[in-house]
Formats: sequence, C-alpha cells, structure tokens
Amino acid sequence: MQLLRPLRWDDYELLDCGESFRLERFGKYILSRPDPQIIWKKKLPESEWQKADAVYERTTEDKGLWVKKNPNLPYKWILKYKNLSFYAKLTPFKHTGIFPEQTVQWDFIQEKILQSKRAVNILNLFAYTGIASLAAAAAGGKVTHVDASFPAIGWAKENQDVSNLRDKPIRWIEDDCLKFVGREIKRGVKYDGIIMDPPAFGHGPEGQMWKFNKDFPKLFELCMQILSGDPLFILVNAYAISSSHLMLKNVFEDFLGDKGEINSGELTLEENRNNRLLSTGIFASWSSK
Repeated sequence: MQLLRPLRWDDYELLDCGESFRLERFGKYILSRPDPQIIWKKKLPESEWQKADAVYERTTEDKGLWVKKNPNLPYKWILKYKNLSFYAKLTPFKHTGIFPEQTVQWDFIQEKILQSKRAVNILNLFAYTGIASLAAAAAGGKVTHVDASFPAIGWAKENQDVSNLRDKPIRWIEDDCLKFVGREIKRGVKYDGIIMDPPAFGHGPEGQMWKFNKDFPKLFELCMQILSGDPLFILVNAYAISSSHLMLKNVFEDFLGDKGEINSGELTLEENRNNRLLSTGIFASWSSK
C-alpha cells in the first residue's frame, strides 16, 4: 500500500485537523471546513482557528453554507501549481474545486505523457473542475473531458483560460460517463490514458443514477475496450467509498493482471507544522511496463 502525500506547495497548507474539522490555507486565505472522519484532537490553539477567513457550516446532511469572517474574501481566487493555474471557489458542498492531495497524480499524468514522446489521447471521466485535464493538456496530450455537470465544465474552462492553455486540444463533453464510453466503443475511438474520479453516488445530465459499487466495475470493463494498443496509464480516485484501496486494486487486477504495474493506496495530506497525516480518499493506478 502506498500513502501518497503531496510535496510542499506554496499555495496550499493543511494547518491543523481535529474534532471533525480541517484548517487549511488556499493561497492567502484560511478556510475551516468539516470532515467527520477526524475524531482526534486539534493541535493548534483556538486562536489559530479563529484566523479562518471563512467557516463552513452544515444546513442539511449534504449541503451547507460558508460563513465569511473576512469581508474581503472574494468569490473566487487563483492558485498556481507549477505550470498550472486554477480558481478556488466556496461551494455549497464544502469543496473548493481543488483537491490538493492529487498534486502527486498531476505530476504522474504529466510524467507519463512526456515520457511517451508521441501524440496521445487522454480521457478524463467525472472530470469536475478539470485540473487533471489541464495537466494532461499542458504535457502535450489531446484531452477529452467528460462530466455530467454543466457548471463544473464551465469552471474547468475558466481554469483553462487562467492557465493560458486555450490553444491546447481539450474536448469538453457534458454527458453520463457510462453512456459516453459506450458510444466511444461504437465509434472505435481509442485512448492512451484514462483518468476517473467517480463519486459514491451521482446523477447524469438526464437524471441517470450512478452507484459506485454497481456501476464502477461495469464502467471499468467498458474502458478496457477503448484502451489503445499501446496504452500509458489508468488512474482512479475514489472518495466517500466504504471500501479500502484493495477494492480498486482487485478490480484493476481483474482486467489488467500482469500487463503492467498496479499501485494502490490512500491519498493523504500532511499537516505542515507537525507531520500528522490525514487520509482523504483511495486510489489505484496502472502503468505500462
């Protein structure tokens, strides 16, 4: 098992976590938001937590609102990671559109594409705000970005603009991922790399229901039919799934066996001041030999 932890990044810090909350810095702004798995104690004094520019408060089981403590906190602001730029925003679902634990994977995507030294097609499913799509495009990949949310695609396009990647070939598709991959099979389209970030539950643009345990194996099997003859990688992240990384590893082994290298484990964040780790999700990856 691997514990992926990002290298230090100037535009992000996990300052502290404890008692069902995280304290994080995104750029120059500090945010406090809930995380129910955090049942241990805070390490920083309350005076540090009081410095938060905004605090997320739940109003229902899956929604809430951000209470601004700093009246100058903008609706959105820019963060940078290496050759990428993107917007952080305060959403009703406590997210900011950025998952800092995935920086290791952005590097992985770019490394695989650059090492290939050839034109490659990359498919990003459940692609959300598109930072992985931008990482692939910046490295020279031709990217197909698929998400069921029209607002999320709009946000991803904003990120493309602020990253100065408007001239890069990114195809934006608002669609149900299962249906889209089925159509790509019929069209005979092939991809050299596939990225997936499937939710535990979700809905397609026409109300299609997505349930991870039922639909993910089916989607993975379909994706095997659109892999090129000389593929580079497959990368899957999963959040809020009641299974370990071994579940993903076993699915990968079902279809890929000994055809390349399979890695799996947990996505983590490290508190910058005391090195304590916070697990945020699970992942599995496959890369060709």
